[in-house]
Amino acid sequence: MTKYTYSLVFLTLAIFLTSITSAFSQETVDSLAVQKGEQIYKANCTSCHMMTDKALIGPGLKGVTDRRNKVWLKKWINSSSDFIASGDADAIALYEEYNKVAMPSYYFEDADFEALFAYLKNPPIVEEVVTADLVLSEEEGIKTSTILMIIALFLLLLVYLLTSLKNKLKESIGQETETIPETLIGQFNSFISDNKNVAFVSFAALIVVLKFSYDTMLGVGVYTQYMPEQPIAFSHKVHAGENGVDCNYCHSSARKSKHSGIPSANVCMNCHTYINEGKITGTTEISKIYDAVGFDPDSKTYIEGYEQKPIKWVRIHNLPDLSYFNHSQHVVAGKVECQTCHGPVEEMEVLYQHASLTMGWCIDCHRETEVAMEGNEYYTELHDQLKEKYKGEKITVDKIGGIECAKCHY
Repeated sequence: MTKYTYSLVFLTLAIFLTSITSAFSQETVDSLAVQKGEQIYKANCTSCHMMTDKALIGPGLKGVTDRRNKVWLKKWINSSSDFIASGDADAIALYEEYNKVAMPSYYFEDADFEALFAYLKNPPIVEEVVTADLVLSEEEGIKTSTILMIIALFLLLLVYLLTSLKNKLKESIGQETETIPETLIGQFNSFISDNKNVAFVSFAALIVVLKFSYDTMLGVGVYTQYMPEQPIAFSHKVHAGENGVDCNYCHSSARKSKHSGIPSANVCMNCHTYINEGKITGTTEISKIYDAVGFDPDSKTYIEGYEQKPIKWVRIHNLPDLSYFNHSQHVVAGKVECQTCHGPVEEMEVLYQHASLTMGWCIDCHRETEVAMEGNEYYTELHDQLKEKYKGEKITVDKIGGIECAKCHY
């Protein structure tokens, strides 16, 4: 091969590698843009739009980038009122279709709009996996029971084979043979005739009974996996997960008081004045809210003189009266995420108690959780003292009195 041939091969290879690198870089950039766009969408759009064909307060956004071009969308999102005033026929028609309610103006920077557009063009495909954990648990249970059954059958087969062998030996020397039950009974009588064996079996039985009693007593008041039926089938997965509703929006008192509180029906109506059909249950469950507060979804007005009814939610997380727990101390000062105690709520179709919430569980958390030093100006002087006292050490909650009895049992 000539030097020109080598040069041509090298050039072709360089072009090929450059194209692959460029494509990979572009794919990475697009992926990052979609991720950023998803954050912008959840922060600004989920209260009025769904990523489906169905309308909420505004139209469904599935396929919106196919229905509208990028320039049109940018003008509408940045300032729908200015766009309507400009005389655009499509903007005016959309405004009139949705009861002449103008969309809020956002005036996104170009980079933010590009990210939002990338997300609207390529929304993630949500795959429903509802029964996977249940199926896995059932398979594990079947597998365990099958193994135990196989072991039992193997032991019985072994006894049968040994007894058959013993009988053949007896036949060969002219002695009387035995059946399997007679063999087992004889061995049992021989075993219990020794007092040491009786004492050992009795002691082992006592240990088993004590262990069973101990485990039972440890379980008193522990309600892990407690999942009661609620008066309204409320999906945390849809609200906190897919729609990105902040936990503290509904449980606002978690930031301000000891109790997180159960949201009143008027908090539900902030959204469900307009949202009258759920993704999973249709209108069935949302109509129960309307029945409680006396709301007519057709006219979107409250019924005058209606006697409102309380929604009798069933409490799931409940500490004993002898224990003191303050939500605001943990959420605001401690900066503890809700999921730390309540588990992945945003993934729960039906809410259940995730953690044991026992004293030991709390103490372990206090021994492992580092004190949130930053952004707590009220404790600046105390934090400076702790840094001086525990130089180079991890300052956990137990080092500021987090495992003192009087902190929780006053």
